Amino acid sequence: MISKEKVRHINALKSAKFRNRYGKFIAEGPKIIGELLKSPFKVLEIYATAEWIKMNDGKIPHHINLIEVQENELARISSQKTPNQVLAIVQIPDVPTKIPEIVNFVLMLDGISDPGNLGTIIRTADWFGIQHIICSENCVDIFNPKVVQATAGSIFRVPVYYTDLEQYIIQMTSMIDTYGAMLDGNNLYSVESGNSGIIIIGSESHGISKELLPFITHKIRIPDYSASKSFSAESLNASLATAVICAEFKRRQKTK
Repeated sequence: MISKEKVRHINALKSAKFRNRYGKFIAEGPKIIGELLKSPFKVLEIYATAEWIKMNDGKIPHHINLIEVQENELARISSQKTPNQVLAIVQIPDVPTKIPEIVNFVLMLDGISDPGNLGTIIRTADWFGIQHIICSENCVDIFNPKVVQATAGSIFRVPVYYTDLEQYIIQMTSMIDTYGAMLDGNNLYSVESGNSGIIIIGSESHGISKELLPFITHKIRIPDYSASKSFSAESLNASLATAVICAEFKRRQKTK
């Protein structure tokens, strides 16, 4: 049995306040734990059903504290509506204070507050080979359980940094193309692009912050091909827009 104290401690990690206090976060499910065990992230504890333990016999390093639990016990500590066999407690890694120099395309996320959107964007970046994501300080925490879940394991491969975006751009040592996704931008498919730059994605409710607008060298928008000219979607959500833009820019890189 998991003690009540341990249950309280694990459930506390669902809050950013306690994740920061204890330096730990939660990861769940066979897919994500499989990716986790292949990563350099430090796994502190694994709580798993007998079925999962049997299927992964010999794959768990001996230094990890592996605890067998019943499904009803897993439900007490899971952040999922339907717990999925395994949950791990992971140490939050130290993030380098210096953001690497931009030599390819990077994503800059301004005020993304929806956990599912951020997690999907991280997964999208992984798919398209985007090596770094730079978040504003008011973006949702990447170790939020819903973010971790939505990344499907990509969180263990794509470095994410939090910083003051305006100050970061000001302090850059050289000029670089900056593409801002905006409703009044030019057609994505007609805007020229190089092999590197910053792609800024703003929040769905507020868009890109006014402080960042002067630094945008190319305003871009994804054209609306709706059959109806009177009624159509107001916009794509942040994660879908990110996927479309990354796909187009990466396509151009491959054809050059």
